[in-house]
Amino acid sequence: MHPIETEIRRELLALAAPDYKKFQCALMPTVDPDTVIGVRMPALRRLAKQYTGAEKREAFFKCLPHRYYEENNLHGILISDVKEYAEVVHALDAFLPHVDNWATCDLIRPAVFHTHPPALPEQIMRWMQSPHPYTVRFAMEMLMVYYLDGHFDAAWPRIVAEYRSEEYYIRMMQAWYFSAALAVRWEEILPFLTEKRLSPWVHAMTIRKACESFRIPEEHKNILRTLR
Repeated sequence: MHPIETEIRRELLALAAPDYKKFQCALMPTVDPDTVIGVRMPALRRLAKQYTGAEKREAFFKCLPHRYYEENNLHGILISDVKEYAEVVHALDAFLPHVDNWATCDLIRPAVFHTHPPALPEQIMRWMQSPHPYTVRFAMEMLMVYYLDGHFDAAWPRIVAEYRSEEYYIRMMQAWYFSAALAVRWEEILPFLTEKRLSPWVHAMTIRKACESFRIPEEHKNILRTLR
């Protein structure tokens, strides 16, 4: 085991909170409880600040696969803080196939993506073609987070809608994407529901999530309820 991995694991084990471990495991049925230490996210983010230097970070990135859930989360946090786009993509390509749960997947928010690098949409489409479900979920989430604003393209919701999978966490991401899109792109997104362009499960879950959203006005929710 690499010395950096030994050091980080020792730090994580020292931060263990058994009650929090029980809480986390209940939310992540796909994760083996024996791989969960039980480290609260604020403590994990503080620890990450100790390893943002390129040398330590790169050494840790090479220690795949990780044994513990929190090691994966730390890895995701550190990728999110990398400032060079090409380095982020390289790190994600190596890491995403090892992601085994929604929580680790959803905490990855590369800061460099906020600038909407020109190559990013093509890269997201490449991740969409992955056989690995959490890579696909990540790709859809990047479209939701970074491309529902002024950088929106009507092709992207079509691609998300047409994707067919029996993987629960992909389908849930599709519903999350469309419920979020309804809040900011009502006119463009509503036809996906009125024309039944989503799979039946995603259609129903999108309406449910949208009706629970504080971002969608009541008059729009009333329309959505008629489409159940």
